[in-house]
Amino acid sequence: MNTPTQSFAAKAAIFSLLLLSCMQCHAQLSATFYDNTCPNALNTIRTSVRQAISSERRMAASLIRLHFHDCFVQGCDASILLDETPSIESEKTALPNLGSARGFGIIEDAKREVEKICPGVVSCADILTVAARDASAAVGGPSWTVKLGRRDSTTASKTLAETDLPGPFDPLNRLISSFASKGLSTRDMVALSGAHTIGQAQCFLFRDRIYSNGTDIDAGFASTRRRQCPQEGENGNLAPLDLVTPNQFDNNYFKNLIQKKGLLQSDQVLFNGGSTDNIVSEYSNSARAFSSDFAAAMIKMGDISPLSGQNGIIRKVCGSVN
Repeated sequence: MNTPTQSFAAKAAIFSLLLLSCMQCHAQLSATFYDNTCPNALNTIRTSVRQAISSERRMAASLIRLHFHDCFVQGCDASILLDETPSIESEKTALPNLGSARGFGIIEDAKREVEKICPGVVSCADILTVAARDASAAVGGPSWTVKLGRRDSTTASKTLAETDLPGPFDPLNRLISSFASKGLSTRDMVALSGAHTIGQAQCFLFRDRIYSNGTDIDAGFASTRRRQCPQEGENGNLAPLDLVTPNQFDNNYFKNLIQKKGLLQSDQVLFNGGSTDNIVSEYSNSARAFSSDFAAAMIKMGDISPLSGQNGIIRKVCGSVN
């Protein structure tokens, strides 16, 4: 017959086992994940990111976009970083990424530096997530505490990259549903769109809009943009997504929308008589509200379907499976 003490000990042991198995199947991301195994990882990543942005300020936007394009395809698993092989159809060749996704070398540089101090410990998925945060902070945007512990995929999906990423011509309802399918609210979607306070877009992505003579575009703004984006050719010519402060992370993007000066169709639909007008107005009036909501939405986005525990691997080089 069990004594009460034995019975309590047995229950405690069973509880511990259950807790352990639960942690393994739902391994939680944690801000302290590398505190013991690679305490200098975050400083090392930040140094690489700051160096890259100080030599090319546009890289801040590219790194934030790279993280976004990673998380929306299979979750935040660094699948976007994998190169083409006979067995991997790279996401780099998918239409939303081809000729526009950039910053791969910066992530590889950061990975190389981290590998020098703690080989085989820090995932490329975490490096990309941290780099996006550091990029925001480097150009005047918010910083936030990044949860860590993601692992790297061994697969990529060009197909999902072409279906799951929101597009520059998407109407508002499609943008809302695209973000909702990843667990992000309409407010998150508007806040994350505010990343277009920095960065540039190619002429072919906004040509139809600036030649449309539509009621949703300021005529003077359209005229200015046409100078660098003719009706034929020059597809790759770049224009800033925020014409006022193109290299500074601020809330001018939302002020531009209210003046009908959104560059992409998917920007202007956020303020065009629809359900998100009030959120755009709020962010245009309060840089603090935008900054706070952007940080919160980036944390949520970083939580999309991570590989953790025993799932995935820690790649040695971000562009290939070990």
